[in-house]
Amino acid sequence: MDQLQLNLQPERRVFTVSDLTARIRDLLAKNFTDILVQGEISNCREAQSGHFYFTLKDERAQIRCVLFKQQRRGMKFRPEDGIQVTVRGSLSVYEARGEYQIYVETLEPVGRGALQLAFEQLKKRLEEEGLFAAERKKPLPLLPNRIGVITSPKGAAVRDVVRILTRRFPNVHLTVYPVRVQGDGAAEEIVEGLRYFNKKRAADVILLVRGGGSMEDLWAFNEEPVVRAIAASSIPIISGIGHETDFTIADFVADVRASTPSAAAELVVQTRREFDKHVADLRETLESLLRYRILELSRRVHELAGRRGFRRPLDLLRQRRQRADELTSRLALGLRARLEFSRKRFTKAHLRVASFDFRAKVGVLRLRLQRRSQELGVRADRLLRRKHERWERLALQLQERGPLKVLERGYAIVTNIGGNVLTDSAQIQIGEMVTVQLHRGRLASEVKKKE
Repeated sequence: MDQLQLNLQPERRVFTVSDLTARIRDLLAKNFTDILVQGEISNCREAQSGHFYFTLKDERAQIRCVLFKQQRRGMKFRPEDGIQVTVRGSLSVYEARGEYQIYVETLEPVGRGALQLAFEQLKKRLEEEGLFAAERKKPLPLLPNRIGVITSPKGAAVRDVVRILTRRFPNVHLTVYPVRVQGDGAAEEIVEGLRYFNKKRAADVILLVRGGGSMEDLWAFNEEPVVRAIAASSIPIISGIGHETDFTIADFVADVRASTPSAAAELVVQTRREFDKHVADLRETLESLLRYRILELSRRVHELAGRRGFRRPLDLLRQRRQRADELTSRLALGLRARLEFSRKRFTKAHLRVASFDFRAKVGVLRLRLQRRSQELGVRADRLLRRKHERWERLALQLQERGPLKVLERGYAIVTNIGGNVLTDSAQIQIGEMVTVQLHRGRLASEVKKKE
């Protein structure tokens, strides 16, 4: 009866871990597809792939979150520990560890705008790198010949800048590089403009300007590529972005920050005014020094004019002329004597050369050369004969003492299969083959006996 009751009980299903985890995953994915969760980010880390992994927590609980790289493309700020955020995404299970987690689609900071948070994050990071340090900022050129302007060609900023510069610098070489100053692609165009001026060395100073606007409108000047391009520029940069109350990260990293585009142009003009003032001060100082020097030299001339030497300048001039005539006469006599001496030496040398018989000298040298040639031939024949006799003696000795001569007397040379000469019976075994070299021919033999 008990056995019958046991068989009547329903059979219970046994899940594998994978099956159970998959069922839970499907259940969560079905019921939590688009949820909003608010909490504080902790344990945030960025993988090499660009994905972010962090924990979202409050006072009593926590849940893991994953933000993939493709979802970060539209975000202005970076997830960091301690930030209160609102997460929108879907709930699922990471089956490898059996943990449920949120796959994040969007991320918004709580209390602060995303742009403001991104601005503060990038500003803090670049400040820690030292990009805002005063010691790395370059001085403005005193008198720039070429000025580059990077701005929109359609805005009021470019008109104000061009008007101020051309009025104060009529002969300045002004280059305007047109770019978009807001919206998609604006940051890339600004970076290209900075690279153009640095690569071509087309300007002594660069003005990076645009008119006012909201934080979203000015955001291109807060992009990290733009900021790093400004920092990498070898040409001094003046930023004039927005109104006096507007600040961008480009202002902090630029060499000089102007409150408006017009103020940026005035800064360049100010260097010209300072140069003109410096030139005027130098001119005034030089005039004073020249006046003082002329007065002093005039006093010195009056003092010298009162001396005895200046009272008799004609007598002194006559004496110098007479002395010059005496020296000229002495020089002429010396030159004539020197010329006569040289002429005598030349005549004497000419007579010696004319009396010298070159043909007789050549004949004597030819006879001497013939005698030396004959002596050299006799010596060479004698040496060659001695060498030939010695070679014949050595050849005869080699023939008498060579191994073939020994073989003629009945001796033989025995070698094993490897070609090694046998000098001892211990080097061979009975039954092995040996080769016997006679005076004429060879014998192949088998060893039958050893003694």
